[in-house]
Amino acid sequence: MGEELKVIVFALLNEEYGIEVDKVRTIERLSAITRVPKTPSFVKGVINLRGVVVPVIDLRGRFGLQEQAVTENSRIIVVAVQDLEVGFIVDSANDVIDIDTDTIDSPPEIVGGVKAKYLRGIAKLGEGRLLIMLNLAEVLNKSEIIQLEQIEV
Repeated sequence: MGEELKVIVFALLNEEYGIEVDKVRTIERLSAITRVPKTPSFVKGVINLRGVVVPVIDLRGRFGLQEQAVTENSRIIVVAVQDLEVGFIVDSANDVIDIDTDTIDSPPEIVGGVKAKYLRGIAKLGEGRLLIMLNLAEVLNKSEIIQLEQIEV
């Protein structure tokens, strides 16, 4: 048996994704997002989170998925990777679960329209339920981190 991994489960389209709890700072309702010029279309802008300016990325746009209107269930999951805090807009944040690292398989080339490089793997949770684990380092790859770090408000 592998290690227990605590993950936040969130939804995009009809797929369930996971991010390790230790990378998540907070989960917030959508608030006013200030647009920032000259950023990629998936960078929606910045929010002021308790005095800290946090860039916000629409994960659907990041993954090339069809964008959708914000709903009552939409959330911003604020993650921290290498001294950078970034908010991800997701359709909903549903759960916190423990998974066994042994149940995580390598991802196929494309899952739900998302390229494998953005994925850490696929966790099998039983009863045919699959959880797509994100590779945060790749979702926020260096060229974009540099771009996000340059956002000034």
